Amino acid sequence: MSTQKLSRAAAPLSLAAVTARGPEFLSDITNRVRHLTLSKGDPTEALMSHDSAVDSPHLFNTLIPNEGSPVTNQKASGRCWLFAATNVLRVPIMNHFNVESFELSQKYLYYFDKLEGANYILEQIIDTSDRDIDDRLVQRLLLDPTEDGGQWDMFYNLVEKYGVVPQSLYPDTWSAQNARLMRIMLATKIREFALILRALAKTGDADAVSAKKNEQMVQIQDILTTLLGAPPRADAEFVWQFTDKDKKLREHRSTPLAFAKQFTGEGSECDMQSLTSIVHDPRNEPNTRLTIDRLGNVVGGRSATYINVDMRTLKAACVDMIKAGKPIFFGCDFGKFRHRDRGIMDLAVFDYEAGFGTTLLEQSKADRLRSGESLMTHAMILTGVHLDAQTGRPVRWKVQNSHGTERGDKGYLVMTDAWADEFMYQAVVDAKFLADDVKAASTKEPVVLPLWDPLGSLA
Repeated sequence: MSTQKLSRAAAPLSLAAVTARGPEFLSDITNRVRHLTLSKGDPTEALMSHDSAVDSPHLFNTLIPNEGSPVTNQKASGRCWLFAATNVLRVPIMNHFNVESFELSQKYLYYFDKLEGANYILEQIIDTSDRDIDDRLVQRLLLDPTEDGGQWDMFYNLVEKYGVVPQSLYPDTWSAQNARLMRIMLATKIREFALILRALAKTGDADAVSAKKNEQMVQIQDILTTLLGAPPRADAEFVWQFTDKDKKLREHRSTPLAFAKQFTGEGSECDMQSLTSIVHDPRNEPNTRLTIDRLGNVVGGRSATYINVDMRTLKAACVDMIKAGKPIFFGCDFGKFRHRDRGIMDLAVFDYEAGFGTTLLEQSKADRLRSGESLMTHAMILTGVHLDAQTGRPVRWKVQNSHGTERGDKGYLVMTDAWADEFMYQAVVDAKFLADDVKAASTKEPVVLPLWDPLGSLA
């Protein structure tokens, strides 16, 4: 393809054409009806397809036996990935202890993600100190250094290093549920510290850089402890008291690390070594390993890595997981074609063509990624699927969200299979449900995507 620059002068809008277009457009009775209907309130309510609600009921013929309870609520924070991941992990814990409801402490992992994430960013700043401050990578590192979002491999890193604890032992504080001020404070300090470290790095004194960064990290941790409280020590024994389904008061003693190992170690029901992150990125070849440059949270931990597959492979693995009674962490572009109150994710949920004479589905999935139109924005879990009685193929999926119980079916959403094809990007599945050629990709040299690639978005 030629890279020669097109010879063309930029064209301004014609004032005469702009002035004439409004009255001309509204002279058509269809356009006047559209204007009168859609200008008086939320256009999506007028465009809501009743057929979509009828065709996408909250009914499913294949469910995991224990979906986990209660439906959780991340409140005004971007912790969806931690809620989704801990909601996957809580199921075997609930089964083991025979409890009706249970939550792991999302704040425990949140505290350490913020702490480790700050250290990770500052280390990247030091490593890129030879680059100009206006370098695209440096600017991307500084753009939002305290994002609440994350990826499955980041969850793995935190659990591996710090373990997990029941929520009752380290419950949410206001700032965990309303993270804006904390994020602003941390971002401000990290950007301040970044410029100090860059200047110090230019002196060539590595010891001075390390000492300054350690001093800065104390300030970061003190802010976190002020707003979130001091977390339990990863290696210190805790005592968890609870009532089981038989109304019997019980007690369990463990440490955060031992508790995590019991339920995520090799051979466990949630063996995290076997859980594999697969994605559908049609820009890249199937059965390739993908990773994102400098995307992580724990220095020395896993980087965000995926195996790229086609959607049929991704969905087949999800069906097998559900049939085996296992919930699935997945990532998607949550804002697209979704009715918030009804909890419907369906390409036909809003009839944009009727309202505007055009559709919002002209681009392919690959082109939406290329143009910045779509990326992963939210993580949830799959707990069920409705399979066609004749073909056995999925028709719709049951989704457990972390936005409380007010929307959808008491906090559960329905996602049509067609919606999943277009806006579902990631699923974390047991490797035993993947074909050998897919598993073999995990040993391949990865394709390294830049930090600003949409696949590196933090759900």
